[in-house]
Amino acid sequence: VCLAAPGISRSDRRRFAASLLDGILGGSASSRLFQEIREKRGMAYAVYSFASQYTDTGQMGIYIGTREENLRECLEITREQISDIAAGNLRPDELERAKENMKGRILLSMESTSNRMSRLGKSLISDTELLSIERIIAEIEAVEADELADLASVLLAPEKLSAAAIGPSEKHFLAAVERVNPELAKAA
Repeated sequence: VCLAAPGISRSDRRRFAASLLDGILGGSASSRLFQEIREKRGMAYAVYSFASQYTDTGQMGIYIGTREENLRECLEITREQISDIAAGNLRPDELERAKENMKGRILLSMESTSNRMSRLGKSLISDTELLSIERIIAEIEAVEADELADLASVLLAPEKLSAAAIGPSEKHFLAAVERVNPELAKAA
């Protein structure tokens, strides 16, 4: 199943916070969804979140590769984790770990000439300004926990999410979605 919602653009000052939210929610093996759904319960082979930012729009979403009988519980856990972050309930180490992970990936990517050129080209085409690595690191460091809570409540609000699934039973999918978000199930 895939849940997705409109995200934010590359020109939005909250783009670094959105990337950190993605990292905490489902962007790594230490993320909330991976730990709760895959590691603790073994209910999904793959579970992750994703955030993409483009010139004038973006997307934020969650993918869960699970069996039909685990779908409802996986969606409930996902809803609980989003609600928990939206309520401002971040563990002290979560934001710091996400920041270190993001900064590390950026700095490692600078070791490759092709990655450097790709970053510069994308910035020149898509952004209003070319940010130095130092400025990007400073922007990441400046993100506060309350920004993540605000973004989670705005970007991943139940009424903003769309769902798509592939599997043997549409009825089972709709029942699971209805329990998490009745409005979304009606739209299907």
